[in-house]
Amino acid sequence: MSNTVEILSAQELRRTVTRLASQVIENAGDLSQLVLLGIYTRGVPLAKILANQIELLEQVKIPVGALDITFYRDDLNITGMRTPAKTEIPGDITGKIVVLVDDVIYKGRTVRAALNAVLEYGRPEAIKLVVLVDRGHRELPIHPDFTGKKLPTSREEKVKVYVQDIDRRDGVELFR
Repeated sequence: MSNTVEILSAQELRRTVTRLASQVIENAGDLSQLVLLGIYTRGVPLAKILANQIELLEQVKIPVGALDITFYRDDLNITGMRTPAKTEIPGDITGKIVVLVDDVIYKGRTVRAALNAVLEYGRPEAIKLVVLVDRGHRELPIHPDFTGKKLPTSREEKVKVYVQDIDRRDGVELFR
């Protein structure tokens, strides 16, 4: 029997993104060197929300791009192939501070693939990672620089992030 637990309501998700934006601002230094790259699927709208919040707080427009990591994955035989999305890099990222944005970090394989993908487009000064939810169970030595919510889970549980642009609502749920 499966049951669902709300982890973050829409309001809590907004507050969490505001906190993450503040942390990125504090850590970034020169905001003119910052570029946000959302990892498809839900990392893309989250990156846009984060950029909007940074602009609200600092009156600086942050370039936002979208990263499709499909062909960089090492587990396609397990996860299966999906229709690739369009990678959009907002200008030259060489020498920039690139912040990867994803909804959930689990084993670390998506982020590993994203790192490989980013390096195809330039050599950033630094690459940081923002995740909304860290559910543990890493298989690779990859850890987020900024985490919205640490959520210890079992391997059988699933975490689902909902964003307005895709799901017509905001929130995070845990499926047991």
